[in-house]
Order: sequence, then C-alpha cells, then structure tokens
Amino acid sequence: MSEIYCHHTATIDEGSQLGAGTKVWHYSHIMPEAVLGIDCNIGQNVYIASRVVLGDRVKVQNNVSLYEGVVCADEVFIGPSAVFTNVINPRSAVNRRNEYKKTHLGKGATIGANATILCGITLGAYAFVGAGTVVTKDVPDYGLVIGNPGRQVGWMSRQGHRLEFNHEGRALCQVTGESYILLEAGMVELVK
Repeated sequence: MSEIYCHHTATIDEGSQLGAGTKVWHYSHIMPEAVLGIDCNIGQNVYIASRVVLGDRVKVQNNVSLYEGVVCADEVFIGPSAVFTNVINPRSAVNRRNEYKKTHLGKGATIGANATILCGITLGAYAFVGAGTVVTKDVPDYGLVIGNPGRQVGWMSRQGHRLEFNHEGRALCQVTGESYILLEAGMVELVK
C-alpha cells in the first residue's frame, strides 16, 4: 500500500482518518473526525472540517473549504477556489450548528473553478458544474450545469465530454464509445 504524504506545513488533526496513498499539500488543514479515502489529493490551502467524508480518489484543488455536511463519493473533482456552504441563513450572532445541511456529491462529479454549491444540494453521479456556476438546486446524474443561478444545459459522459443525443434519444461518448440513452423522465442512463 502507498504511504500517506503530508507536506510539513499541513496540519492533520488527531482523530482524522486518511486513506493509503492520500496526499495533503502546503498549508492545508484536516480537522478531527474528517474521513478521507484512499489516493485522495488535497491541494494547497484546503480546509476540511470535522465530519466531512471524501471517498476514494477524490481531488480537491487549491483554496477550497469543505464544511461539515459535505459528503463526496469516489472520484469527485473539486476545482480551485470552489465554495461550499452548510447553513442557508447564517448570522454571526446566531449559532446554527444544529441546522447544518448535507451536501452530497455523487461518484465522478466535477465542480469547476470558482463554483459555489449551496448547502442541501445533491449532485448526481458524473454531474458536471461549469466554472463560476452557482448551484442552487439538485443536479441529476450526468447533468451539465452552468451560470448564475445554475441551469442545466446538457449532459456529460463519464469521461467528461458533452453528449449529443440523436432523434432516438441516444448518444455516444466521443472518447470511449459508451452509449447513453435519454429517458422520458429527463434522465440519462449508461447503456451496458
């Protein structure tokens, strides 16, 4: 098994769990009770709060803060300076720790640089959030969301390529040749 690597400027609090092969870079802070899976890569100046859970092979780029309530499945990518929240109506003088909302990022989801994810959101498997997008509602599996507020403008393959559906509601990934079908419910499914 690969060893964990922590840059000497990183702070890893006692009680956190880091999986084999995980790397934590310059000035990052992992709080107690945070759980990171195997082979994660935590960029420079990242804060991971207590009770945040990252699956295996998650990449968190520079300058991201993951607050309590964030749960990432395997192979999630979080771009630089992406922003997460955990309370809908914060006030400095009001303690709302018992009101934290869960934010779930499905397997293989991608969040672009400088995107903002409001708390209580679920991003489906392989969902793709464009750079600078403000996500205010759930995103379905394979959904492509851009803008402020975020709106769904299409679908992405597992490889991160835009899917173009024909008149029969079928699409192929340009790279892998995987076949996808657009269902009547407005959802996309990988055809196996």
